Amino acid sequence: MNGADELLGRALARGQADDPAILFGDETVTYGELDRRASRVAGALAGLGVVPDDRVVVLVHDRPQFFDVYLGAMKAGAVPVAINLRCSAKDLAYVIADSGCPVICLDAEFLDLFDEVRDGLARAPRVIVTNGPAPRDRPGHHALAELMAAAAPDFAPVQRGADAMAFWMYTSGTTGAPKGAVHALRALTVCDGYLRGELGLGRGDRLFCSSKLFFAFAIGHVLMAGLRMGATAVLYDDWPSAEAIAQVVERHRPTAMFSVPTFFRNLLREGLADRPCFRDVRHYVSAGEKLPEPLFEQWRAHTGHEILEVIGATEAAFPFLGNRPGRVRPGTCGTPMPGVKVELRDDDGQVVTATGVPGILWVKAASLALCYWGQDEKSRAVFRDGWYCTGDMFLRDAAGCYAHQGRGDDMLKISGQWVSPAEIEERVLTVPGVSEAVVVGARNADGLVRLALFVVAPDCRDPAALERQIMDTCKAGLSIYKCPRRIFVVDDLPRTPTGKVQRFALRDQVADGG
Repeated sequence: MNGADELLGRALARGQADDPAILFGDETVTYGELDRRASRVAGALAGLGVVPDDRVVVLVHDRPQFFDVYLGAMKAGAVPVAINLRCSAKDLAYVIADSGCPVICLDAEFLDLFDEVRDGLARAPRVIVTNGPAPRDRPGHHALAELMAAAAPDFAPVQRGADAMAFWMYTSGTTGAPKGAVHALRALTVCDGYLRGELGLGRGDRLFCSSKLFFAFAIGHVLMAGLRMGATAVLYDDWPSAEAIAQVVERHRPTAMFSVPTFFRNLLREGLADRPCFRDVRHYVSAGEKLPEPLFEQWRAHTGHEILEVIGATEAAFPFLGNRPGRVRPGTCGTPMPGVKVELRDDDGQVVTATGVPGILWVKAASLALCYWGQDEKSRAVFRDGWYCTGDMFLRDAAGCYAHQGRGDDMLKISGQWVSPAEIEERVLTVPGVSEAVVVGARNADGLVRLALFVVAPDCRDPAALERQIMDTCKAGLSIYKCPRRIFVVDDLPRTPTGKVQRFALRDQVADGG
């Protein structure tokens, strides 16, 4: 099999050559055009000496060229590696060295960033500039447009086995250096199971994700699943704001929109969710962070639609738990995705069968990564006998739905009893004016762990009054040992480049006497 064939071939076989594959501003790219463009890129890469299994790093904004180089690399039997557009010079150097890529495809704005790291590389890759001319004074640089113009519009896709490498995804590296999760071709065969089988999406539907394509959430749904089922990807190349998202939805009328709780909240806060275009979207899907129940209810009240919360991981490529239309259980991530098995396990590795008892979630799915590239010890720690240890703590309710309780190492033992930060955070979010809440454990002068709460309340004018209201709300609905001892009202929260809250930074802030 071949990755590009698996994603494009089915639509072409159904006679969709003239159907739109991509909508980008005023530009439309059909399935036939996309196939020809990917073929030209594959020929160009082969002409530069790229061979099967070579990695091709992709540092490209959400434009049709992203699809061109990603699918072109797959056609050539190479392995595309999309990376964070806000990566530092240090991260870029690490990915280039770790992947051993002979070629990097990047937008012109990243040429200076590449120059910062080039001289420190043992072997500098060739550079393909995707959206402009190549600098003539820099050896080994090429313009994508010139390479494609010189290549043939047909390229025989390189055939590989189902367990051959198809694509890599780098983890965000919140606990150390990023890890390259190596995904096999077989992962592509299940990429559209949720969208097609559970949401009823397919040919003619339009998919838009506010997250950038280098995120698994976006590339897995919009590029991979979308193409495999013959849908149309709606692209926006800038960093999104609530107003920008609203304009895209108004202009292109997506059938399904994928976003994160922060943007759903911002759309509501800025009064944009009341626009008629948001009622026309058939499905809303949320991931990236826990979806607060009050936000779910507000969105439904304003748009008439539920938000389907799902959860996945870079190591799984696609979500492994998700809610279904008409069967949403707010506050949970739903039930296992089609073809996915999950288990909750305790600290001793024993399966937790009782409902309401927390355990670490283990996942078994065809889309699981083969390993972390070059990191055998870390691979063995989480990939075991076909299962993947997510490191996330969940509870399963009587209906079989799984509620995320945070990272396993975020669980706190207070007064000898386990406490889930998520339970407290959900309670605090019911306080009017509180938009975000994060609980961490901080040791006091006696060395005991006590709870510290950080809240964001944009319109708060009296922090002391808000703190009293929060404490009253917690005491009214939580056991006393679950009530935070210290409350901090802050303007914003520290986050990783992927938008996740950096709890360790908050713990450090409390430890430093903040």
